Amino acid sequence: MIVENLDRLLPADVAQCDFSFDVTRELVPPYDNPFKQIVPVAAYRKTYGFAEEDFADVGPDSMLAVARSAGRVGGYILVSESWNRYALIDDFAVDRGARGTGVGIRLMDRAVEWARQRGLPGLRLETQSNNVPACRFYKRYGFVLGGYDKQLYSALGDRPNEVALFWYLFL
Repeated sequence: MIVENLDRLLPADVAQCDFSFDVTRELVPPYDNPFKQIVPVAAYRKTYGFAEEDFADVGPDSMLAVARSAGRVGGYILVSESWNRYALIDDFAVDRGARGTGVGIRLMDRAVEWARQRGLPGLRLETQSNNVPACRFYKRYGFVLGGYDKQLYSALGDRPNEVALFWYLFL
């Protein structure tokens, strides 16, 4: 597997990828110990669309890295410098077939390296309470839960119960 920085990511680059995840449980309050309260939910698969414009112009204050194995994309991470001087992970996805192979760790390592080179104090990201596998990955990597927002997704008809969880990694 190689991890390389790119200037843009095209739909054709990820056409073969499956970035969906299965939801079978979710984190519930209190979030001060996020894995203390996990409840089962009716199983469903969740996926996010790919918006090419999000990856069209990687500028001087951002970085896009892609992991490839045998020429096939196994995952990507898009990070930028946020207004508060944290490196903001704008998007992070690992192909279903590449999970558990170290792709996520290698991509996160690249984001940490980028933040350190810029002298930033840490990284932050947001995920949802129903993405328990991602939350477990962030916790194992060293992130801490910094806060949550119960209203962020409330106006979206398909996600009224999701809670946004904000994770921080201090460098």
